[in-house]
Amino acid sequence: MGAGLEELGIVDDADETAAAAEEAVVDDNELPSEESTRRIDVLKRMLRQVSLFDGLLPVHLERISNLVQEVHYRPGDPVFRHGDDGDGLYLILTGAVRISRRVSGVGEEALAVLKPGMYFGEMSIVDDDVPRSADAIAHEESRLLKLPKHDLRDLMFVDRELAYELLWRFVRTLSSRLRDSNDRLLMLTVSSKF
Repeated sequence: MGAGLEELGIVDDADETAAAAEEAVVDDNELPSEESTRRIDVLKRMLRQVSLFDGLLPVHLERISNLVQEVHYRPGDPVFRHGDDGDGLYLILTGAVRISRRVSGVGEEALAVLKPGMYFGEMSIVDDDVPRSADAIAHEESRLLKLPKHDLRDLMFVDRELAYELLWRFVRTLSSRLRDSNDRLLMLTVSSKF
């Protein structure tokens, strides 16, 4: 077709339709596979079992499930050690994880034993470049989901609504754990006087 007709707005509809059809063809690799969709659905169900994510919007659960990595530990295996770089948040699906510290002259002092539905390592998301404050050791055969620190932070930067919700949940968890620590400290102080 001549350039003059195009300038007047007269175009061949057949050429335009063919061009639109070519643009509409989607590469099969771009579509989510049935296996990928099933995996995301399973991960979303797993995430709902963890108190941190209970009640989040489905779109937020889907975004988070695209980030998680499933990891397994045998009893006694370290998830991380005191002083390690904080690399992410861990969610307990099955088993138990012991949070502890080594005390000079005493040995390992267990601070908590966390069960399925609980999470740990959230301080690495909140604090920049602060090393782990305790050991996390598999207390029994455990299956965890790991949310890498930088991936979760990137998602929270992009999705402010999710960031707001998660940060408030972190604050409530840290507040509760601080209260528990204060109560234990008070009990130790009182018992040492007698």
